[in-house]
Amino acid sequence: MPSLDRVDDVFLLDIGDTENRFHPDWLAAVSELLDEVEKADGPRALVTAATGKFFSNGLDLDWVFAHGDQLADYVRSVHDLLARVLSLPLVTVAAVQGHAFAAGGMLALAHDFRVMREDRGFWCLPEADINIPFTPGMSALIQARLSPQVAHEAMVGARRFGGRDALAKGIVDQVAQEGAVRETALELARSQTAKAGPTLGTIKARMYGPALAALRDGEAGLG
Repeated sequence: MPSLDRVDDVFLLDIGDTENRFHPDWLAAVSELLDEVEKADGPRALVTAATGKFFSNGLDLDWVFAHGDQLADYVRSVHDLLARVLSLPLVTVAAVQGHAFAAGGMLALAHDFRVMREDRGFWCLPEADINIPFTPGMSALIQARLSPQVAHEAMVGARRFGGRDALAKGIVDQVAQEGAVRETALELARSQTAKAGPTLGTIKARMYGPALAALRDGEAGLG
């Protein structure tokens, strides 16, 4: 399950060491940990990291198929997570040490900055290949964070981007070797802790207003 640590002024949210899919229990745990980050006072920043082969594989499709009657509520909880990370009143950095697929890739995009492993792992939005459409909120998030051409490649082409390609396309901000991804993200976060506070929250809310509105309007749109 996800866990939270703090190193000086940087919170480290470890989202797990499996595929880190968005099971309802996982979503609830992450939400509680983000409560702790948001309630803290003073300078601070957040690094979201994982361990192993995956950063996150996104939606827990096994759970979704077994609980179809709860789909709308489930998608709302996923939207809530993406909107919350996108609008947190502090600088956030995703340390993408492994595969970030589908909603896992969107979670990385919702952070202010991304550091990705240079030599292995992919960032990918495979929805066109697996016949699951993006919700309006997810589409708005992706298009708010990527250039139009890169968003098209990612959403329509379902292209897999390795670290170097992701850096060249502006999907990530830095790349690092396997053992340095987390520390590089922490170093970046440490340089941004003084920005935390209501002003930054207002800047993000206004910058990403349309995407946040789409994520918060409650429309599931997966079918």
